[in-house]
Formats: sequence, structure tokens, C-alpha cells
Amino acid sequence: MNTWDQRFSQPGYKYGTDPNRFLVEQESRLPAGSRVLLPGDGEGRNSVWLASRGHQVLAVDNSQVGLDKAVSLASARGVTITTLNVDLAQWTPPAATCSGVVLIYVHLPAGIRRAAHRRLAQSLAPGGWLILESFHPRQMAYQSGGPRDPDMLGDLASVREDFAPLLEEVLGWEGEIILDEGEGHRGPAFVTRYVGRMRTA
Repeated sequence: MNTWDQRFSQPGYKYGTDPNRFLVEQESRLPAGSRVLLPGDGEGRNSVWLASRGHQVLAVDNSQVGLDKAVSLASARGVTITTLNVDLAQWTPPAATCSGVVLIYVHLPAGIRRAAHRRLAQSLAPGGWLILESFHPRQMAYQSGGPRDPDMLGDLASVREDFAPLLEEVLGWEGEIILDEGEGHRGPAFVTRYVGRMRTA
């Protein structure tokens, strides 16, 4: 059992069952009924919400325990999601098949992050959207969640480098917010936000 399996095997939902607020703000960019890829979606709060909005969702995670809870949450909400248990460090999704990629608090070691980010971005069809929110290196001074390893945290400049020139940046921001996402993310936090669009030509 890996670390995330152990974490998700606890009762309840570590990060709650409500969707991430930034995702909710950005979801209107996605065409109705979009195919959306959610790497690292854990217990499924974001994938289940997107499915409830009518999107076709693939939730990908290295924790089967988390994915099983995501399926249970989807069933309780009366929606269907597809899940896949893989390691993002090695997995390559089919190219140009999605209208959206949603990366919400998906923290990978710096040595593999850029390659993984680029593989995920390349799954976007022309005009597709990538929506990202993650903890910034300055999160190390906060106690509201996230890895305690600065190597797994990215500022806006590093995120931009990961996706350039594949994506056209539509929104880029880093700053303080207040989190209220279950017991795992609660209180003031310093985050990086990015929205990019796959070029059409």
C-alpha cells in the first residue's frame, strides 16, 4: 500500500467532496460535454463535479483506494466517471484527445514534473484548455496543506516554462488565498494558478 493509499484509507474524504473553487470559476471555458482528463484527482471531488456538469471524465491516480472512493462518490451523486490507476511519472495519455486537462494540487518532483506536464498538455486537442492550481514554494511558510518538500512546489515562472510553447497562456497568477477543502487543505495558503490553451495552428 503506497502513501496515498494509506492516506485515503482513512474515513471520510481528506480534501472534502466539494470541487476546487478555481476549477469552478474556470469550468465555463470547457465546451459542453467535454472530454476532461484529471490526473491526480485522488478521491474524486473534482472529477465527480465535472461529471455532474455533463462532462466525460477520466480520473487518473496512483492510488486505487482513492479511485474507489471517487467511484463511490460518483455513484452517490448519480453520475459516472472513468478511472485509471497509473503512475504519472511514466504514463503517456493519448495525444490530442481531450478538451480539458485539470491539474488541481498535483505535485510531482521537479526532476519529472516538466516531462509529465508536457505529456499531459499534449493530450489536449487544438483549442483545449489546461487548468492548474498548485502550491507555490512560499507555501512552506504556511500550515494549510501541501508537500513539505520545496522540490515538489512550483512558482508561476516554472509552470510557464513547463507548458511553453505548447500552450498559449490565458491566465497566470500567484498569491495568497484561503482554503477550505476538507481537513487536508484549510486556512491561508500561497498558490500558483495557470490557465493555458492548446494552440490551434
